[in-house]
Amino acid sequence: MSAFAVACLQVNACDDMAANVATALKLSADAADAGADLILMPENVAMMTWGSAAIRAAARPEDQHPALAAFRDFAKARQIWMHCGTLAVPSETGKVYNRTYVIDPEGRIAAVYDKLHMFDVDLGNGEAYAESRTFEPGDRAVAVDLPWGRLGLSVCYDLRFPYLYRALAQAGADFLAIPAAFTKVTGEAHWHVLMRARAIETGCFVFAPAQTGTHVRGRRTFGHSLIVAPWGEILADGGEDVGFVIADIDPTLVDAARGKVPALSHTRALGPVEVAAPARADARP
Repeated sequence: MSAFAVACLQVNACDDMAANVATALKLSADAADAGADLILMPENVAMMTWGSAAIRAAARPEDQHPALAAFRDFAKARQIWMHCGTLAVPSETGKVYNRTYVIDPEGRIAAVYDKLHMFDVDLGNGEAYAESRTFEPGDRAVAVDLPWGRLGLSVCYDLRFPYLYRALAQAGADFLAIPAAFTKVTGEAHWHVLMRARAIETGCFVFAPAQTGTHVRGRRTFGHSLIVAPWGEILADGGEDVGFVIADIDPTLVDAARGKVPALSHTRALGPVEVAAPARADARP
């Protein structure tokens, strides 16, 4: 597998889709000019709004989505692979899919993934989220073959479910895409350590484009788009500013890391967890 350059965009999306798409395309052009072969965008790259009604109103069917059309045109014009973060697409149930698209250099849709895990949390101090009220979860893990190896797909809150990434790696993934709109609170506590953990556990490169700054209704995201190597080294960190990070990727480092610690081949089948009974009072030490 040959080396390539990957770029992760970092944006501060608002509730104006046209403006968000224009920003993403400008950053993508800058990243392509800098030599990127693969560009990844954050979760909600085309729209960051608040409330179920607003999210549903902004969703567009795949064949009518202006952001998807614009990204497909860009990929074809620049002959580049693109990962479109996530876009809101109506589901058959009246809810919305938080959907990833991977676009090939001919502008074709190479893969589609719907976010599996819903961010239903209460972070305290009045900050709570209930994605399951608005979003329809996906029902399958997805990976896609690129010229340089296999890319496993995921989104934001999926990060907290390591079984997904182990399954992707055992299915041949060399790289993991984790586009996000991570909250400021959880990002400060967990972002870097979880991203490095997913890389180390799987022996994969991690590509994590992120939202940053303050959005509609005062929602704050953490930023720090990351590119992480299979041994856990951070190759690029986007900090808090809008822009992009870029790094050269050597796919041979995947096999090198897994050769040192072949944990993916050491899986053991487990039955139910056995809960030990309390020790008897008359038991001898």
